[in-house]
Amino acid sequence: MNRKAPWIVLGIVALAAVAIPLLAGEQIADFSTALRPPSAEHLAGTDHSGYDLLVRTAEGLRVSLLIALVCAVVATALGLTIGVAAALVGGWLDAVVMRLVDGFNALPHLVVGIVIAAMWRGAPLAIIASIALTHWPAVARVVRAELLAVADAGWVETARLAGGSRWFIARHHLLPAVTGQALVAMVVLLPHAVWHESTLSFLGVGLSPDRASLGTLLSEARGDILTGAWWTLAVPAVALIATALAFAAAGTALRDRHRAPVGQVW
Repeated sequence: MNRKAPWIVLGIVALAAVAIPLLAGEQIADFSTALRPPSAEHLAGTDHSGYDLLVRTAEGLRVSLLIALVCAVVATALGLTIGVAAALVGGWLDAVVMRLVDGFNALPHLVVGIVIAAMWRGAPLAIIASIALTHWPAVARVVRAELLAVADAGWVETARLAGGSRWFIARHHLLPAVTGQALVAMVVLLPHAVWHESTLSFLGVGLSPDRASLGTLLSEARGDILTGAWWTLAVPAVALIATALAFAAAGTALRDRHRAPVGQVW
């Protein structure tokens, strides 16, 4: 696959999420046009409130992407900070952090997310916290492992023998070496965040039904599809799957780009 293809797809998705609602303007519920199938007037049909489903899906996609991006940034920042601290300080702190990471990894992420989100149902911050707090350990583990590997490199040892302090070496040699891995981790987290937000909203513990997101649209479609309105489920589902697959492919391409060649020493 062309490495640029996932980024092109993501660009199209982001552009559609922003441009379609702006071009369509404010929608007004019209129950006389509810659950109409796809047509020239409504390319993706309408939902049970008479809203244009294409516009509604774009609005939901925008919300889901924004929440996923914030979740990925928070989880990456938290994991990067904890991973760097564990690798640089070492000793008891490293042991405590690794046991903490193992403990978080042993917890079922979805169940923990449901518990946190249910305590403040409908609050975007609760959704962000539930996703970020369950996904930072993977970033911390990757960053710590990368730092420990880089710390044994010859050029780091040369800087240490030249009199460089621990924090000088960390700032000028170690941290730049893991920046690429942190970026890869953030991109890889994005599809997980999109799926988790959609799942929480679908289960009724995420965003409120009056706020469009891919999860709330899928949740609303459960009743509509029984009446034969298949498009109310198909359109947001296709948007969710295409977005998650594009993010996953972009993360894989970015990871391959930052992966060191086999046998590279310096």
